[in-house]
Amino acid sequence: MVLPSGEQYEIAAAGYAAVVTESGAALRALSHHGRDLVDGFDEHEMSPKGRGQLLVPWPNRIRDGRYSFGGKDLQLGLTDPGTHNASHGLARWAAWTVEEHTATSVSLVYRVMAQSGYPWAVDLLVLYDLSAEGLVVTQTATNLAPEPAPYASGAHPYLRVGAVIDDLELRLPARERVVVDDRLLPTGTEPVSGDHDFTSPRRIGDLEIDAGFGSLVHEDGRATTTLVDPGTGRGVALWVDEHHRWLQVFTPPGSRTGIAIEPMTAPADAFNSGTDLAVLAPAGSAGDELSVSWGIQAL
Repeated sequence: MVLPSGEQYEIAAAGYAAVVTESGAALRALSHHGRDLVDGFDEHEMSPKGRGQLLVPWPNRIRDGRYSFGGKDLQLGLTDPGTHNASHGLARWAAWTVEEHTATSVSLVYRVMAQSGYPWAVDLLVLYDLSAEGLVVTQTATNLAPEPAPYASGAHPYLRVGAVIDDLELRLPARERVVVDDRLLPTGTEPVSGDHDFTSPRRIGDLEIDAGFGSLVHEDGRATTTLVDPGTGRGVALWVDEHHRWLQVFTPPGSRTGIAIEPMTAPADAFNSGTDLAVLAPAGSAGDELSVSWGIQAL
């Protein structure tokens, strides 16, 4: 019998413990001294609503799955038929292969082969590493094709502190919000205000969020989001490096146990807008690889 998410890879260090799955190289569980830091999923189920998955070679949505690059008009499969979009890349359900597994870290690899809608071969590598500083995730992509390849990186962890998020205080280091249409595709950006201004810690309450945030404020190379229970002072922090200029924030309908804080190097529909889209140089030349990092710590 094979579990829905495949093999389970456990790592631990300094009171932290995590489980990464073969399917999608997803972060299924993360805890600190027994306290859950992510709202993951059971080993006997598939990842629901993207929990813990890696979003490559693009995060979020591509309008109608169509874009043009290198003089070619391309069409991706519509993996989000409800909005008629291509969503969250090509690797989230793939079987990743372990490169190295130690007591405190695990690295997995997956090769995206040239295919309809994305005619480039790209090697993907992810390293999950635990220490007293928490979890550090490093995602690397290497272009194997003889032509430049478009690329963006993302991940889909759900942060958790206690039973429900309503009474928690959220702080986002973001100065802009992405304005979207009824298909959740960007139409522009605007300064954060009102219900979408979390530049100072603010109670989430019953607010439902599914929005992108940009103009992240990085301090010492990191932009840090915090989720804290003001009653106990306990919480969790998610930081992103300077390659990550965007976050998607999502409260799943019908569940208030966690909130998705999704690191993204580019916003939704970047394959069309070009906003912060990386272009990997042809294989074997300078710029054919991109490595980005983000992490989670207990507070």
